[in-house]
Amino acid sequence: MLEFVSTWAFERFGLAGSIILFVIGLAALIKGGDWFVDGSVGIAKKFHVPELLIGATVVSIGTTLPEVMVSATSAAKGISSIAYGNAIGSVICNTALIAALTVAIRPSGINKKALTLPVVCFFVAAAFYAGVAYFKREFTRPVGIILLVMFVIYMALTVLHAKRHPDEADLEEEEGASSVAKSIVLLIVGAALIAIGANFLVDNGTVIARSFGVPETVIGLTFVALGTSLPELVTAITSLVKGHGALSLGNVIGANVFNLVLVSGMAVTIKPFALPAEKLIGGMNASLIVDLPVMFAVMAILTIPAVITGKLKRWQGITLLAIYAAFVAFQFIG
Repeated sequence: MLEFVSTWAFERFGLAGSIILFVIGLAALIKGGDWFVDGSVGIAKKFHVPELLIGATVVSIGTTLPEVMVSATSAAKGISSIAYGNAIGSVICNTALIAALTVAIRPSGINKKALTLPVVCFFVAAAFYAGVAYFKREFTRPVGIILLVMFVIYMALTVLHAKRHPDEADLEEEEGASSVAKSIVLLIVGAALIAIGANFLVDNGTVIARSFGVPETVIGLTFVALGTSLPELVTAITSLVKGHGALSLGNVIGANVFNLVLVSGMAVTIKPFALPAEKLIGGMNASLIVDLPVMFAVMAILTIPAVITGKLKRWQGITLLAIYAAFVAFQFIG
């Protein structure tokens, strides 16, 4: 039904119709994710689920639902390039744009203990993911299952860490607990909006890419990745305005782990795919010599100095923003 709507819009209004539905898809993803989290937290609190558990599981998963649905939908429809590009592109966008903005504008100290676990988990998952890309050139279903197992392990470690360090896992109290009925409605409507938004984003993003002759991987690495990372951007801006810029760093790094193990794991398990090779540089796959190295580089620049010194410096943010600008420029003119 949704695919029919996208096809009708393109046939009736041309490229303008696809662009409008693409934007509607983005809006639905953002609002749907917001309502899904609110509904989940409301229900969890009604049944007295510990807040640290809510923060470590429900909220974290909720902020990455747009990426999960877009990549899963893309994989199911056989558009593996968007599924692949969205995961890597979201990591790069989260790190070199969203986190970089908060660091460049307002550097601050960070809690090294709270940061160490997600950083270590990210690089372990990234090493496995890159190893598959470089040596196998194919993401098979067993690879997807391994990534999902990594996700379960990461969640378990996060919950254990939160229990041992409750001061690092505080979740703000909601003003006035919502009724169970309202929470259930938010949960259902939020999930529906996410599903609708993901379909519109994938279908119309593909049409737009083909209309301009842009490889689908590039669309996944840039527009789709930025769109699905908007919840993290909103969180970062809100934290910055309140004078707590460093608070968004943990959310960004946690989302990056989820992008590799949950988003990619789900997409690959649903429908395995070969490493996309739409863009070549000197006869070599551009993803292997640009996208994956950039992903490792931006995370290293952001996290390693912070873990060592316990501080975020303005030079890190400025450097990351410059890298992101160059990365996006390369995707379209390289």
